[in-house]
Amino acid sequence: QVQLVESGGGLVQAGGSLRLSCVASGITFGLYNMGWYRQAPGNQRELVAIITKDGSTNYADSVKGRFTISRDNAKRTVYLQMSSLKREDTAVYYCNANGPIWGNNWGQGTQVTVSS
Repeated sequence: QVQLVESGGGLVQAGGSLRLSCVASGITFGLYNMGWYRQAPGNQRELVAIITKDGSTNYADSVKGRFTISRDNAKRTVYLQMSSLKREDTAVYYCNANGPIWGNNWGQGTQVTVSS
């Protein structure tokens, strides 16, 4: 059974920072591309950042230069370091794992709220 457990969300003032973590189980972590997505009320879920199994990264234009995705294969964990947060970053952030055998998988989400 695949499990993705996010943590690190919360309430932060604009301009502040947060680090999200996602611990994976039930998959061969090193074979999976990992990503962070977010969904604000009334909006579709959108890609925030992705890191491939080989370590290549890609970011949404709206977060480039402010967010950093990284992974620690030994800890089966993917991180999202968020800096210079803006009110428009407020959303539920979801961890995603995509790879062989188990395909596409989602975590339960963690709320990030940025206040002005």
